[in-house]
Amino acid sequence: MRTPFTAIDWLQYGLSFAFVIALLLGMLFLLRKLQSGQAFARKEQRLQVIESLSLGPRQKLALVRVDGACVLVGITASQITALGPLDPLAPASLGPDTALALAARSVA
Repeated sequence: MRTPFTAIDWLQYGLSFAFVIALLLGMLFLLRKLQSGQAFARKEQRLQVIESLSLGPRQKLALVRVDGACVLVGITASQITALGPLDPLAPASLGPDTALALAARSVA
């Protein structure tokens, strides 16, 4: 014969459930920090990827900030090529056609 649940049993179940949920939320917060690289990052980074654009399965363009200067970089499976400096204050000055033309010119 089973005994009914008492208030202490319900309190124990509720607190256990809250503890598990708190652990899950803490792990989610920690994983997001680790994924974004903020957990162990220094306050001032010298190298930062601002934006990247995939051109194919193994090629991409990346806009990289190095010591405050922006550089457009072409990345393939076998090499990384600096395509040229870019003005960080005018990100819209390079349209998609111009970026692709720069990438094609560096490959040719």
